[in-house]
Amino acid sequence: MDGFFNAATTVSDFLWGGTWGDERILPVGIITVALLGTGLIFMIILGGRPLRRLFPAFGELWSGRKGTGEGEISPWNALSTALSGQVGTGNLAGVATAITLGGPGAIFWMWITALFGMAAAYAESSLAVRFREKHPDGHFHGGPMYYIKNGLGKGWGWLAVLFCLGTILSAIATGGAIQANSVTQSAVEAGTSLGINVPNWSVGIILAVLVFIVIIGGIKSIGNVAGKIIPFMAGAYVLAALFVLVTHLDHIPMAFGQIFGAAFGWEQAGGGLAGYGVLAAVRAGVARGLFSNEAGQGSAPIAHAAAQTKNPIKQGEIAMLGVFIDTIVICTMTALVILVVEGAYPSAGGVVSYAWQSADLEASAITTAAFSAGMFGGAWVVLAAQALFAFTTIIGWSYYAEQSATYLVGDWAAKPFRFLWVFVAFGGTLIVNVDGLWRFGDIANASMLLPNVVALLMLSGVVVGMTRRFDKTGELPPNWAGDVWGTQPPGPDEPDPSDPLDPSHPGN
Repeated sequence: MDGFFNAATTVSDFLWGGTWGDERILPVGIITVALLGTGLIFMIILGGRPLRRLFPAFGELWSGRKGTGEGEISPWNALSTALSGQVGTGNLAGVATAITLGGPGAIFWMWITALFGMAAAYAESSLAVRFREKHPDGHFHGGPMYYIKNGLGKGWGWLAVLFCLGTILSAIATGGAIQANSVTQSAVEAGTSLGINVPNWSVGIILAVLVFIVIIGGIKSIGNVAGKIIPFMAGAYVLAALFVLVTHLDHIPMAFGQIFGAAFGWEQAGGGLAGYGVLAAVRAGVARGLFSNEAGQGSAPIAHAAAQTKNPIKQGEIAMLGVFIDTIVICTMTALVILVVEGAYPSAGGVVSYAWQSADLEASAITTAAFSAGMFGGAWVVLAAQALFAFTTIIGWSYYAEQSATYLVGDWAAKPFRFLWVFVAFGGTLIVNVDGLWRFGDIANASMLLPNVVALLMLSGVVVGMTRRFDKTGELPPNWAGDVWGTQPPGPDEPDPSDPLDPSHPGN
């Protein structure tokens, strides 16, 4: 098993950092270019829409508590389901790991990933609603595999298959095993603090039962649970973090100085390590940023495709909020707590001033140590957040994997897959190589991101066209599923007179 994880680390470092072993092959990783490049392209061609429409999107989310069209769950619950997959251990353990691997500067690149990611999230989720399908059983199915199939045509079916295979792999690694492993770590640590020995398998059984109770009811059950848990847990965690920050106000300017200084190599410039420090910060920030907010990865649009809405534009804008809430708000709170709380943390026989500098701590243990030193009962705050974040991620990703499985083999596989997912949740609690698991998760994320990015870029004209048309006339784009507000759109090589960017449009 160690050999497998060592190989995973090597491949992960190449994909995300451009290195192979000790040798640098590329200046930056392939995935870094694909992710930031795609987000930047959409930010430009959409005219900075994520920034211009941020506050109106919050209004759309509030009005989206009730659905206004065909679908399975309200726009509010669709975002909550997407957030259930986004807000997970990446917000706790992932942020700590990013700082450990890339220094405080990794947080800056996590922010950049999120800002550009908002544009990608808008594009992929609006496409997911436009090209979703309604199957004979009455259920809606959507996501990258469907906008590849229905937007690009049958000749690109192989790309949809690759995405689905990558999604299942990513779901098992990052959406299931890593989350279950993090819950186990927290439970064991909590038990130790109370003098109780908590076996990993006992956590696995409890977790598996709870997961089964929710996912057996499908997307409606998942959406209802997520719609209630997500707002509560995110709000409570942010309030706890704000309490710590208020009591450490004098340390906050220093924390931001570390973030910006390390992001551009200013801190390392004197020692001649600026280039290495910046690359490490970029690699860690982008990788952990994607792991946390999933923008451009193609997972969240699967949830948004189930929304009860007639408007892919508004649902796309609601999807942007998932990235903003996850990374700009929650991850930032975690990062600042880790950077501002000073204490005496054991490290390799000595003592360091900040938890992220300790060689004896890793992943969520860093976040736990910082909160413990920052407020009374801080360890229990992290434990509760970890458990809820990870649990909701597990149930959210079960739906993504299920949709991918049904695309590949048929709708009949939905319920059998839910039973199989319970074993994924249980098995994740037994894995002990945490760092190796994180690196394997990076590979799994990349395996679904690349097919999605290719599809997004090829359908960028569709995104821009329907966005401009809606902004100019209020006209909704045609919907592939044949819903009442539109008809089947033209194929990728057919003229579309309703698209203002198409040469056949009357205005051109």
